Amino acid sequence: MSPFNGLGMHLGNLSRLSKAQTRSISPENFTGEKGAGGMATDGTGAPCARDLGRGWKISPSIRIEPGETFTLADIQGQGAIQQIWMTPTGHWRFFILRIYWDDQEQPSVEVPLGDFFANGWCRYAPVRSLAVCVNPGSAFNCYWEMPFRKRCRITMTNLDDDRQTLYYQINYTLTEVPEDCAYFHAQFRRVNPLPYKEVYTILDGVKGQGHYVGTYMAWGSNSAGWWGEGEIKFYIDGDDEWPTICGTGTEDYFCGSYNFENRETHQYEEFTTPYSGLCQVIRPDGLYDSQTRFGMYRWHITDPIRFERDLRVTIQALGWRSGFRYLPLQDDIASVAYWYQTLPTAPFPPLPDRDALEITRGPILNPPRPYPMPPMPPGMRR
Repeated sequence: MSPFNGLGMHLGNLSRLSKAQTRSISPENFTGEKGAGGMATDGTGAPCARDLGRGWKISPSIRIEPGETFTLADIQGQGAIQQIWMTPTGHWRFFILRIYWDDQEQPSVEVPLGDFFANGWCRYAPVRSLAVCVNPGSAFNCYWEMPFRKRCRITMTNLDDDRQTLYYQINYTLTEVPEDCAYFHAQFRRVNPLPYKEVYTILDGVKGQGHYVGTYMAWGSNSAGWWGEGEIKFYIDGDDEWPTICGTGTEDYFCGSYNFENRETHQYEEFTTPYSGLCQVIRPDGLYDSQTRFGMYRWHITDPIRFERDLRVTIQALGWRSGFRYLPLQDDIASVAYWYQTLPTAPFPPLPDRDALEITRGPILNPPRPYPMPPMPPGMRR
């Protein structure tokens, strides 16, 4: 990326000057307008700042009512989202993040919040990668570069039965966008259980030129034994029965090997690196956690998968049965595909309804809130 356009920066060009303008949207500055931060007179922090007044953390967060869609950002002009930070309450699958580019009615990003940040099981798992970082206690950070030419609109929908709280900050730049910059996309899918002998589809229906840059999977094993023998396949530019790229196994694609097993402890070993990771293993506890569940990511940052016209991505669910034979599995599989492409965005498959999104695990459905939220006085919600 050129150091002069104000989009991407790295240590090699960090000293270069640019005409780009830095802006930031948060509940303390809903529009990102220059010189307009910290001016709120009411908000979720107003009761705590009653002795201090304006400018003292009056509006650090928002409350989103059940069924409400809240517009987090609506940016006009050319520029790029450079970093997103969020920390939510509630059931992370019930917060739906959508991003719309250049006045499109169809979202180019439509993903449950936890899955977008590689935490699809609604339980905290640290992630230390270049594109996504998840930090204590539930801090979601995204560093995917997201350029736009006319407009960027970001919304959050609360599907929960309860009002939820969201802290967020969206850092972006206003600058000229080069002609060869494509638009960021992310799509969620879930099948539970996968029908016998069917292949799981990570992505299909993509039309246009672009490149595939990442996969996150929340994989719940519904049987005993190893579950990751299946191959991932990329069907590029008209590939029909046979793909151009065919992997050698699920753990191989996610840059592990031999069952993600620590050969000394004979246990699954979590790892998280800049480009790939088995960031989460939820082990049976003898009560409600009856199945093993996994969270994995693979970012194609140095090896994007290019396509000129169309792209389809699938993965098999395979284990073992007697006689050293493969066993097609019927697992609980969810995924997020990340890619860049030219507009327009083809319509996504309908998002699963709330029941089909939900992560169930006994009587405790939601992650505990890190601390009690103060009551919101009437008229102070923003």
